[in-house]
Amino acid sequence: MAMTMIEKILARKSGQGRVSAGDTVVCDVDMTVMIDLQFATSWVQPLRINDPAKVAVVMDHAVPAPSVSDAAGGTRARAFARDFAVEKFYDVGRHGICHQVIAENGLARPGEILACTDSHTCAAGAYNTAARGLGPAEVYSILCTGKTWFQVAPTIRYEFTGTKPDAVSGKDVFLHIAGTFGDATNHNLEFGGPGLASLPMNDRRTIATQGAEISADFSTFPIDDLAAAFLSAHGAHPDSYQAAEADPDAVYAAVRGIDMSALEPYVARPGTVSHNAVPVSAIEQRPVQQCFIGSCANGQLEDIAVAAAVVRGRTVAPGVRLLVTPASQQVYRDAMRAGYLQDLADAGAVVTNSTCGACFGYHMGLLGPGEVCLTSSTRNFTGRMGSPDAEIYMASPATVAASALTGRVTDPRTIDTRTIDRLGAQN
Repeated sequence: MAMTMIEKILARKSGQGRVSAGDTVVCDVDMTVMIDLQFATSWVQPLRINDPAKVAVVMDHAVPAPSVSDAAGGTRARAFARDFAVEKFYDVGRHGICHQVIAENGLARPGEILACTDSHTCAAGAYNTAARGLGPAEVYSILCTGKTWFQVAPTIRYEFTGTKPDAVSGKDVFLHIAGTFGDATNHNLEFGGPGLASLPMNDRRTIATQGAEISADFSTFPIDDLAAAFLSAHGAHPDSYQAAEADPDAVYAAVRGIDMSALEPYVARPGTVSHNAVPVSAIEQRPVQQCFIGSCANGQLEDIAVAAAVVRGRTVAPGVRLLVTPASQQVYRDAMRAGYLQDLADAGAVVTNSTCGACFGYHMGLLGPGEVCLTSSTRNFTGRMGSPDAEIYMASPATVAASALTGRVTDPRTIDTRTIDRLGAQN
């Protein structure tokens, strides 16, 4: 029987020949990723774990430790890795936002299942992985048994056609989807079509990551030549995995076409992205006090490169704070070698350590009452990045960087279209 990408993965990992929407399956989990926050709150060390080779620990949300409780959590995380011989331990210095570290180290592989307590675990769907954020109790269970259960949800397929304009990024594609179609609660997302050829891997991961913001269960891309090359470069070679390809006659809850050539930069207004994102040409000219570029969605090296190119030789507007957080220590080093961090700092930006800090309103740049922020991070709901009296708009790194220069929400194409065009050609 015909199946979607996610149905094929769940069928294989549950030992069943076929699954369909509505089925409940118990599956083997190939990789369980734990983050520092698990060890800082209500941590009880298990007596045993099923397979240390299938466990990774990433220090990411509170790095370096901004509180005594976070420091104590780090101590517990190091003890856990030592006691159970967990070799995939990414401590301070090797750290980064977990979804970036997962990508850099080939922890997410096509046709496999990955679990983590972070809600944006669906990011790994860019690599044809069935990746999902689960609760701490479920992750404890996986640690001990190596298995978990899922109810198979119906799938919405997005069929990309056309060629993505250079000034449009994965964030813009997602915001168009969220603004046009709204939530996908209790559904999976699947992406495909000939338009994928113009969508680089960093943009695919941005789209997969943001699936959490419209409440999707899984958010999955196929493996094409571009994805296979990326995986090979990060230690996952084609002969070591079995990718899941949707059957031509698979059953979907909906199939929606996206003509990428018709898209432009988008902005989400404060509160939600669902039915709340519009083309930047239609957004109000709102003054901003803080501009943020980073997070698992948009702290990748390509995002840092775009931001650096937009601000190079220019200066951040008076009264505006431009904060840039590379998604990992590796991204930080690569961006430093390429000169991107110098360009950003010379323009007046503050480049922070790699961490989830500002994105979830914990440290490294919270918002005060009455302030307006334009962010390229994952969420824009009230109180997410600091004061509940602040407003958070969401846009691509190019739009955020352009807005930092003008002090208001700005179409990046009005800064220097040649800059954005060159970056699009490189990506």
